[in-house]
Amino acid sequence: MTGAISSSASPQHGLTDRLARWARGLSGKAEDEDESEPEQRPRAGGASNREINRRRQLYADIGDFLFAHDLDLTPINFSVALDYLTGANIGVEKAIRAVMMERGKITNGWIETIAAEQRADEVTPESLASMLDKVEENLTQFTGLMHESRNSAKDYGAALQEQAKDLASGGDNEPVLARLVGLTRSMVEKTRQVEGQLRENQKQTQALKSSLESARRAAEHDHLTGLPNRRAFEGVLREEVALAQAQHEALSVAFCDIDHFKRINDTHGHDTGDRVLKFVAGLLAKISNDRCHVARHGGEEFVMLFRGKTAAETCEAVDGVREDLANRSLVNRTNGERMERVSFSAGVANVLVYEDARAALKAADRALYLAKEHGRNRVYLAAETD
Repeated sequence: MTGAISSSASPQHGLTDRLARWARGLSGKAEDEDESEPEQRPRAGGASNREINRRRQLYADIGDFLFAHDLDLTPINFSVALDYLTGANIGVEKAIRAVMMERGKITNGWIETIAAEQRADEVTPESLASMLDKVEENLTQFTGLMHESRNSAKDYGAALQEQAKDLASGGDNEPVLARLVGLTRSMVEKTRQVEGQLRENQKQTQALKSSLESARRAAEHDHLTGLPNRRAFEGVLREEVALAQAQHEALSVAFCDIDHFKRINDTHGHDTGDRVLKFVAGLLAKISNDRCHVARHGGEEFVMLFRGKTAAETCEAVDGVREDLANRSLVNRTNGERMERVSFSAGVANVLVYEDARAALKAADRALYLAKEHGRNRVYLAAETD
């Protein structure tokens, strides 16, 4: 990799050796094993040998990446490097590629920011644990109230039977009636207490239900644009792939990225940039329905999924929104100045011609970057042999 230190005595080489030793440890091989003895190795060309070599190379590549960018050896940096090099997280991959194109290098601080953004729309384990504890507490209280109420009713019934025997005996009924009145008053008071506790429990349960619903919305929606976020989109994508395959329908995906968005932020400020994001989100959302799903994928990028439309038809739909946006004359609310033209570029792919949805997303992403490289403000269709 450009900028990597190649000297055998360099710190990078030392880290690479450490990662290689780590790989040997994970494969069950002791560090001091003599690898020169053929009988100690897996059969040449075997699947086990190829997997060990693949992992060794991956650890070496991660080491190269970290030292090429002068990054600390931290779990966050290691995880981001792994996501970038393996393509496991397309959002991280795209963000790193964009920064490298612009600056040529990434930093520890930038990676921390990206990691924070990745987690920003997630409900924390602590908040979920607190909510679940409250659910359990309310259920315990409710069960206790029901048990107490049942026992009270049972005791009241037994006491009434006892007093009924005294009435049937034909003796002095006045004391018996007094005791019956006392029992009834006691039962009424107990019933009122239980009803009050149940009402309070119901209020707490309703508040908790609202909190859980808010948490669910926060976990699946982008707070700025109101659109579903990447997490929600991934769930929809799985469902729509299954539906399209079962019903033999077309399924296409589009990535849309606002052109020169950094320039908009630098020129007009982040508040204006946020308004542009919301405006573009609104235009895209206008064509959404139960067969067209729009989400904010991260940053200035949006993703759209069309079931029942071919890739060519999806290109037409997205291009219609692109043309609408490009022909608008937007004004900076802060100072009243007319802004330069705002546009987006897009890449479209036919989901079902690829081996899986992830491959289709990558194809649409490559088409998007081709649209960027060829002048922006255009929609490109991924080749189905991509």
